Amino acid sequence: MWWRDLENVYAIRYEKCNMKPKTILIRINLAVALVLAGTLLAQAQESLFGTWKMNAAKSKYSPGPVPKSNIAKWEAFQGGVKLTVDLVPAKGETQHWESSGKFDGKDNPVKDNNPDGDAMAFSKIDARTYEAVTKKSGKTTLTAHIMVAADGKTRITTQTGKDGQGQTVNNTTFYEKQ
Repeated sequence: MWWRDLENVYAIRYEKCNMKPKTILIRINLAVALVLAGTLLAQAQESLFGTWKMNAAKSKYSPGPVPKSNIAKWEAFQGGVKLTVDLVPAKGETQHWESSGKFDGKDNPVKDNNPDGDAMAFSKIDARTYEAVTKKSGKTTLTAHIMVAADGKTRITTQTGKDGQGQTVNNTTFYEKQ
């Protein structure tokens, strides 16, 4: 009968309608998963990421002396980078500070007790070369050029400028990945 044909048409349209949103939802979920996986993979591949411990015997500080210890942890954070530093100077108060941002050269606040600045800007030069600029009240104090070795096990940071006390700084710090 004619009403059965109408019921069949309605049932087919209703079924297609239910399938389409499911298909769209599956595709959206796949796209989000691929974007997240790509982001995580890109972040995990930064050669700078990891915990780095200063080798005092291979480091040179001008003016000296070399700190008793210096540990820098670089990690992926909210689509960018987070730097956490724990430094025990030869004399004076132990320092702990952190800053986070993107590798875009823009200023980011420094938290805790960094005597050399209240902001940092991070830049990526190439796959193994980075730059971190420390600023105090908007004025550049120190510029750190960071070069990670090809094997990813060591890095050298050359830091130049004037520290928080106004002394000219020319430091070369040798780090080993932990």
